[in-house]
Amino acid sequence: MIQDIEPRIFDNNFKDKVAEPQDLFLSYEGDTVLIREDKDKLWYPSFSDFQVEYPGLIDNAQFLFSIDNINYYLVNEKGLDSINGWSYASINRFRTEPKYWRSFVGVVGWQLNRWYDSHRFCSKCSKSMKHSKKQRMLYCESCGFKVYPTISPCVIVAVYNGNRLLLTKYAGRAYNNYALIAGFAEIGESLEQTVYREVKEEVGLKVKNLKFYKSQPWPFSDTLLVGFFAELDGDDEITIDEDELSLGVWVDREDIPSPNLNISLTSEMMEAFRTESVEL
Repeated sequence: MIQDIEPRIFDNNFKDKVAEPQDLFLSYEGDTVLIREDKDKLWYPSFSDFQVEYPGLIDNAQFLFSIDNINYYLVNEKGLDSINGWSYASINRFRTEPKYWRSFVGVVGWQLNRWYDSHRFCSKCSKSMKHSKKQRMLYCESCGFKVYPTISPCVIVAVYNGNRLLLTKYAGRAYNNYALIAGFAEIGESLEQTVYREVKEEVGLKVKNLKFYKSQPWPFSDTLLVGFFAELDGDDEITIDEDELSLGVWVDREDIPSPNLNISLTSEMMEAFRTESVEL
């Protein structure tokens, strides 16, 4: 999955650390990220690459995280693609990069960029938020309100019936590959209760014998995914929620498509069922 970057080590401990010329930075404009044009991989810039044209860029950089001995920072300067050789590419590149650590860098940085950008002002008193120098937190000097990165729990459910797996497709989304049942946990709800509710709501089925599989951070949607396999309980007739899904279908094990890249918990669970590598 996208976070499986071994033998590289991801260190998300916050540091009040001043950037140096050899450190790398991430720059986003909407759903795009700054990368080197002449590389066939996600190649992020260093401050030394922009030292001549943007000598002050390093002064206002926000530390993000480290991978091995490489520090990554966030910058808010616009128009950096005016420098020859650099351009903004769609964040869809994070889904196709075969070196997972490169895509993981970009998507975690994008998650933090969205969080910083959407919390510039206090939601209680509207004053400007300040960056803590001790932890990854924003605070309001006026009213004392504090904000930490938001992570939402979401279940991924592989519903099976003997040798068949329930596959779905989302409604109204550009992503058109097969998926599994998915949904966010509601207030006052356990993850197991979320599984039962989401399966019933999205495809009109009941399930039993829940088996926890694995979890995954999913920075694309600020989510912590929690995977369950669940056995069909009773009638197998599918009734899809057309606001959520465009398709719901039972697929025999041997007919389940194998993914090109296993970046998501969904694709790994589908592959685990297809190859019978998970005990149910």
